[in-house]
Amino acid sequence: MMNFGYSSVLGLMILIGDIWAILNIFQSSAANEKKLIWIIAVVLLPVLGLILWLLLGPRNRGA
Repeated sequence: MMNFGYSSVLGLMILIGDIWAILNIFQSSAANEKKLIWIIAVVLLPVLGLILWLLLGPRNRGA
């Protein structure tokens, strides 16, 4: 029997957030070098990379 606790839910939420961030990084209009750096940051530092990307990442300034 598997025991799922809060850590499993938190881990799943972080994984979903990281996947969402990576997809948005790919779709951004930033240069490819910056995209690569952001993706590496999100993959190697899942929580910190996601937070940094949310605060400092490229924004689509169009609408």
